[in-house]
Amino acid sequence: MTTACIRTGLGAAILAGAAVAAEAHDALTTSVNWSRTVSRIVYERCASCHRDGGTAFSLTTYAEARPWAVAIREEIFARTMPPWGAVKGFGEFRNDRAMYPSQINLMVSWIEGGAPEGDPEDLPEPPEYPEENAPAAETVRVVRNGATLESPVVIDGLFPRDVPDGGSYQIVAELPDGRVEPLVWLYEYRNEYGHAFLLEKPLELPAGTVFRGIPAESSLDLIPPPSEPGVRD
Repeated sequence: MTTACIRTGLGAAILAGAAVAAEAHDALTTSVNWSRTVSRIVYERCASCHRDGGTAFSLTTYAEARPWAVAIREEIFARTMPPWGAVKGFGEFRNDRAMYPSQINLMVSWIEGGAPEGDPEDLPEPPEYPEENAPAAETVRVVRNGATLESPVVIDGLFPRDVPDGGSYQIVAELPDGRVEPLVWLYEYRNEYGHAFLLEKPLELPAGTVFRGIPAESSLDLIPPPSEPGVRD
């Protein structure tokens, strides 16, 4: 999740979340619990922002997450949480926080089954949260739709800029030999949640590569690998 992952405009969802808290003593109908399963999903997909010192309110403990259960379910169903903004499988990214269908099913089972806590002894160790900063301007090459590389480059990530909110855009690199390299398929991307897409491994693009699919009036930052060999976020 990124800044304001559960939007402040969800007044109804907040009230619904409070209603769930009031029903905490209802019968439980699921074996999925916070301590053993749900906490791990939250740590992996949500807590980089939703934590103390993060960019959104904390959801790292059962007491913090439980009142938001219904709101979380609504955001998961709408695919706005976490707000990844891209289609899985079209390019591979090491910082992909979008939930897998199996994770969504577990979260929903937990929420609809009464959101039990489980045994706190089953809790995992909280993760560490490295800072994910926007790239420095002097290290980035900015390209627009139809741009052609005059010299080869190696890229470690992509950062879309000024993309029309909510659209669908398949951004690719057409190589001189006719091959097409998928870069990122933006889907329901929102600039307020803008972020870098960090590649699973660096990508070499030869001179003559043409960029296609970048929306008009938008641009794409090409993030180079870190200057120090072997160092990647």
